[in-house]
Amino acid sequence: MKGWLFLAGAILLEVSGSLSLKAALSAPGWYAVVVTGYVGAFVLLSATLRTGMPLGVAYGIWAAAGVALTAVLGRILFKEALTWLMGFGIILIIGGVLLVEMGAAH
Repeated sequence: MKGWLFLAGAILLEVSGSLSLKAALSAPGWYAVVVTGYVGAFVLLSATLRTGMPLGVAYGIWAAAGVALTAVLGRILFKEALTWLMGFGIILIIGGVLLVEMGAAH
């Protein structure tokens, strides 16, 4: 359970760092949030792996959730495009991660 909490924190920090990159284009002070987000994400991802979660599972979930959340929040915060095809891609990413997780459980 602790591993999943670390992973959730890593995902949120990575998404914060990624979104802050866009904000930093017009306000360089946001680069502090970028660095903090990415460093914190890798620290928590390392903590996740220390709990025994397999790398393929942890990284797959981290990357997929990061892509999906960044795309959705980019749409909300920055009015970026989010087409039906992109939405379908996000669904495929989530499905792929679920398959990796189910495969790792065996």
